Amino acid sequence: MSKKIYITGIGAVSAIGNNIKENYDSLINKKSGIGEITLFDTVYKKEIPVGEVKLSDEELKHKLSLPENKAYTRTTLLGIKAVKEALNNADISDLNKYKTGIISATTSAGMVASEKYYLDFLDTDYYNEFVKTHDAADHTEKIADYFGIKDFMTTISTACSSSTNAIMTGARLIKNGLLDRVIAGGSDALAKFTLNGFNTLMILDREPCKPFDNERKGLNLGEAAAYIVLESEEIVKKERKTPLAELSGYANANDAFHQTASSPEGYGASSAIKQALETSKLKPSEIDYINVHGTGTANNDLSEGRAMLKVFGNKVPKFSSTKAYTGHTLAAAGSLETIFSVLSLQNKVIFPNLRFKNKMKEFDLIPETEIVKNADIKHIMSNSFGFGGNGTVLIISEINKL
Repeated sequence: MSKKIYITGIGAVSAIGNNIKENYDSLINKKSGIGEITLFDTVYKKEIPVGEVKLSDEELKHKLSLPENKAYTRTTLLGIKAVKEALNNADISDLNKYKTGIISATTSAGMVASEKYYLDFLDTDYYNEFVKTHDAADHTEKIADYFGIKDFMTTISTACSSSTNAIMTGARLIKNGLLDRVIAGGSDALAKFTLNGFNTLMILDREPCKPFDNERKGLNLGEAAAYIVLESEEIVKKERKTPLAELSGYANANDAFHQTASSPEGYGASSAIKQALETSKLKPSEIDYINVHGTGTANNDLSEGRAMLKVFGNKVPKFSSTKAYTGHTLAAAGSLETIFSVLSLQNKVIFPNLRFKNKMKEFDLIPETEIVKNADIKHIMSNSFGFGGNGTVLIISEINKL
């Protein structure tokens, strides 16, 4: 049984960058990726801002050397690009040298294509291949095929905690000796269905979002793909690797309060935080920074704030939400913010909570609003709380000794 789980590679594409370096540069330069909708026609084009990846499907296919006539949805294309960077970052040349699996998360899956072509399915066979891509597992299967991953594959869809759960599941599989290495994360492309659905819930801000601000009006949707490579302690030592960080803690909890809301008291969130601390064997006082879920909705920020107060009391660590940069990338949010946490840890920097002005009336919590450099951070908590009350918390720690 592996004693420790290490993060050895990271890869991401989001509204603020097409690779890890571009994402980091945007974060430290306070450059938000929220803007006008260009990916599809909608009556909300000028009204609802989103976070789009600045690459077309054609550009992605070309970069990945994929055939033009094959059915690859945008969700899959973004996923392949991010996994490719993560594997390169982990310096893995022979993927099948060790028992390797992929766990990928999504919410929109292939609906980005099926919503576009469904009216044509009865009249022409031209788009029929896209019928098969609607299923959530299609993107995982295509990523696995592209890289030749054969040992294990599964897909997770637990709303906004999806990719965090993918990472946690990967860690457990390695911990119990079932796999040596796992590529874990998620991919979600913007879709009209998603936009209309969140708009119906009346939780979309008509301006760039402002998490944890008293005047917050909702979230901005975004798209992204983000994956990390998890490897066992045995592989890291055998290959003499230098890991980026250790995944020291993880936990999932569900308060089952409501289909689309967390309990206002933060019961599920606080439970996940407590259990993640227990897994890591860390005390609350040892957490130096929290990358909060921080969507900018009335319910989420209140629930998460109360959960942090339940666990940390009047000594809540420094915290900020990076969703004001990228938008809420749904199933990709947890893995993207895990990567941001790794970047924070490596560079000893805390990224600011953009557009915050007024503290919430319910409590005195104030996020970091400016970049904190040379930060004394050894353990970072990353929160992901989804619809249905499904919440997952990860703890990412610096490497002490191999």
